Amino acid sequence: MATATDFPDDEAYMAAALELGRREMGATWPNPAVGALVVAGEGLKRHIIGRGWTQAGGRPHAEPMALVQAGKEARGATLYVTLEPCSHHGRTPPCANAVIAAGIGRVVSAIQDPDSRVAGRGHHLLRNAGIAVTVGPGEARALRDHAGHIRRVTEGRPQVHLKLALSADGKIGLPGRKPVAITGEETRGLVHMMRARSDAIAVGVGTVLSDDPELTCRLPGMEARSPVRVVLDSQLRTPADARLLKTLDRAPVWIIASVSAPVEAERALKQAGAEVMRVDAGPDGQGVDLGQALTLLGTRGITRLMVEGGAILADSLVRAHLADEVSLFRGPKALGAEAVTAFPGDAERLFEGAGLLLETERTVGADRLSHFVRRG
Repeated sequence: MATATDFPDDEAYMAAALELGRREMGATWPNPAVGALVVAGEGLKRHIIGRGWTQAGGRPHAEPMALVQAGKEARGATLYVTLEPCSHHGRTPPCANAVIAAGIGRVVSAIQDPDSRVAGRGHHLLRNAGIAVTVGPGEARALRDHAGHIRRVTEGRPQVHLKLALSADGKIGLPGRKPVAITGEETRGLVHMMRARSDAIAVGVGTVLSDDPELTCRLPGMEARSPVRVVLDSQLRTPADARLLKTLDRAPVWIIASVSAPVEAERALKQAGAEVMRVDAGPDGQGVDLGQALTLLGTRGITRLMVEGGAILADSLVRAHLADEVSLFRGPKALGAEAVTAFPGDAERLFEGAGLLLETERTVGADRLSHFVRRG
């Protein structure tokens, strides 16, 4: 029986497949952004004959794309795929069937798919067809890349990525909640890339009222990758002439209100082009129930949610243990004692208490980026 040492380049090929999968990240929901490679030959003569990645909108899947490119050469070759091939009938036949029909000799999957419709059945079908299956190469990176899919199929909600920008003295805005540029151009470019790789971006209504943002991706050539814009607005205070609603040609706007929000305001926002959804009020009767809001987004197919605006919303998500990762950018300048404080206390201590531990730190231009992830 072949062992991992017989295929020392599995990790390298899987890394390439993972890179392919990230090409359409943020645009494939509700499906995961999968990458696949077909590799033929042996030893030093191994070479790639097919490449594929999940296309925008979730179809076609990565595996059939790679297999079509490989053609007849796929027979006896190895397929590298970042997530277990699906085994259920959806809008298209199971990818496992396509792999078998192509005559693939070996399949290497980074991870098993926890979706209850798959959950090992894809690998089982392949093994029953006489195909050798290896699971595990590239696992750590695949778990990160597919975190949104995994969170949605296991917990019913999207992966929540909180982005914060703090001044050197831990402030989030000027007195009176006036907006201020805290970070530099390099950070802003990175944030727009984060937006492009998210299914949706959420802010609290306070951010809409104070900043009137567009929340679109403005990287040259990537304007079409703007995510769904979500506003958590319990009493529907979003103005019908907000910039969000003037840019509906770029991306939809979903507003999540509480059940007590005024019907007249809902009617005006719907007329302006927004989609309005309702959930219960928060536990204290204020805001919206964040757990219900996230579950609602999960039912709509959102797997990766970026939360970009509002100190109150950020604090509530962290304290409710609903933030799964945090990108904390610190600018080099202080805003002064009268400026708005992000959190009542040290941010890092708050994150640690919520199970968010520091994973990496690096500089982005003149700014400092600290990335925290949930453990367990």
